Amino acid sequence: MFDLILLSSAAFLAGALNSIAGGGSFLTFPALVFVGLPPITANATSAVAVFPGYLSGAFGFLSELRSYGLRQLTKYILLAIIGGVAGALLLLVTPGETFKIIIPYLLLFATALFAFGDKITVYLASKGKSQSSKSWLLTLIVSTYGGYFNGGLGIVLLALFSVLGYRDLNLMNGLKNALSFVLTAASIVTFAFADIVDWELASIMMVSATIGGYFGARIARRLPKQQVKIFIILIGLGMSAAFF
Repeated sequence: MFDLILLSSAAFLAGALNSIAGGGSFLTFPALVFVGLPPITANATSAVAVFPGYLSGAFGFLSELRSYGLRQLTKYILLAIIGGVAGALLLLVTPGETFKIIIPYLLLFATALFAFGDKITVYLASKGKSQSSKSWLLTLIVSTYGGYFNGGLGIVLLALFSVLGYRDLNLMNGLKNALSFVLTAASIVTFAFADIVDWELASIMMVSATIGGYFGARIARRLPKQQVKIFIILIGLGMSAAFF
C-alpha cells in the first residue's frame, strides 16, 4: 500500500509538473527504482506513466500543427518513430549494471538541460543559422535519446528546433509534444514486445499523471514558474546525487 501511494503521488506530481514546467520524469523514474524495480524496467515503466500528457499537450497546439506543412511534419514523425525504436532497442541491449552506472550522468545531463534550456534556446536563436540541411540527422539523434532515456526530452527538442531555425514558440511547443508522443509510443511498443514494462504499476501511474496534468494545467498560471523550475532542478540534483 505504501508503494502504491508513493507511486501514485509521484505520478500525480509528475503530471502537474509537466503541465507547468516539465521535469516529471525526475519523480516517476526514481520512485519506481525506490520501490524495487530494476533500473531498465523502471525507465520503461516511467515512459509509459508520463505518456498520456504528451498527447493532450499536442492538442493544445493543434491549430499550429494544422498550419504546418504536412510533408515536413510526416518526415519528423517518421524520424521520431525510427529514433524511438532505436533508442528503446539500445536500452534493451544495455546491460543492467552498465545502465546503473549511466543513470546518474543521464539525470545530471537532463537536469542541466532543464536548468539552462532557456539560455541554450536563446543563444541558438541569436545565431540565426539554420541547420535544416542536417535536420533529419539531428532529429534522429534526439529521438534516439528520447527512446533511450525520456528525461529532459522536451528541452532537447526545443533546442533542436532552435538549431533548425524555428522561431514560433507555439509551433515549437506543438512539434515538441507531438514528436514526444510519437517517439515515446514507438519506444513503449518496443518495450512491450520485450516485456520489460510493469503494466500494473504503469496503469496506476498513468491515471494519476493524467489527473495531475489536468490540475497542473488549471493552476499553471497561478504558480510562479521560476520557483517551480528551481524546485525541479533541486529534485534533479538530489536524484543525481542519490544515484551517484
